[in-house]
Amino acid sequence: MRKVKQNDRKAMIRVSDLVTHYGERKILDGLDLTVFEGEILVIMGGSGSGKSTLLNHLLGLLTPTSGTIELLGMDFTHASAGNKQLLRRYMGMAFQNGALFSSMTLAENIQLPMREHTNLPQSTMDILTQMKLEVVNLGGFENLMPSELSGGMIKRAALARAIALDPELLFFDEPSAGLDPIVAAELDQLILRLRDGLQMTMVVVTHELDSAFTIADRIVVLDKGKIVFNGSVEAIRECPHETVVALINRQPQEQNQADSDAFIERLLN
Repeated sequence: MRKVKQNDRKAMIRVSDLVTHYGERKILDGLDLTVFEGEILVIMGGSGSGKSTLLNHLLGLLTPTSGTIELLGMDFTHASAGNKQLLRRYMGMAFQNGALFSSMTLAENIQLPMREHTNLPQSTMDILTQMKLEVVNLGGFENLMPSELSGGMIKRAALARAIALDPELLFFDEPSAGLDPIVAAELDQLILRLRDGLQMTMVVVTHELDSAFTIADRIVVLDKGKIVFNGSVEAIRECPHETVVALINRQPQEQNQADSDAFIERLLN
């Protein structure tokens, strides 16, 4: 597929003036964002900032009010259903809770993208499954059911399924959520090895600061549907924006006293 170049770097994802509403509420407010080949972009922000909505748009699960998204040079926003399905062949997604099918073995879960997008024989799918399991350190567990896996194993199994077809774009939703620090650190290193070894471009939504600072080439912070920071790990530590300061220092932002008083009055009346 054709890839867009900007400053000699290939733009794998280009978001232009993206606006989204849920009813009357504006969730994304004119977002512009480019993700370049081979980089790990981390998206952060508080609850309700729009980060999950942006991720769902990048996956083609939502239609924006206005604006466009280009993936691998294709206008994904206005593409036909057939072209979107074709493009998803080059995308992988690791969901927050794994999203493994409980009635399928680990191998059967990993082979789902292969059955959906290819006509590979079973013997080839079995070989590819073993290869992907080895990549995420789950070799020999292909016949286990999801209920037999630990939280960390489920995360790695979800990652194995996400990379089943060697996608060019890999998306993560809270990859380290719910994991103990050691397992989370191991997953961070696995993400970095995948980026370096397979040259994947990655978009990661997370609220875990340690993970973000470890894996990110660039961090974007959303607040009220707008990008308030877009830069390196080093730069975010010096950013004066109050939302960014509160985020990286784990501090609650001050609330307007009048708003607090009005809220209490509404509760009492």
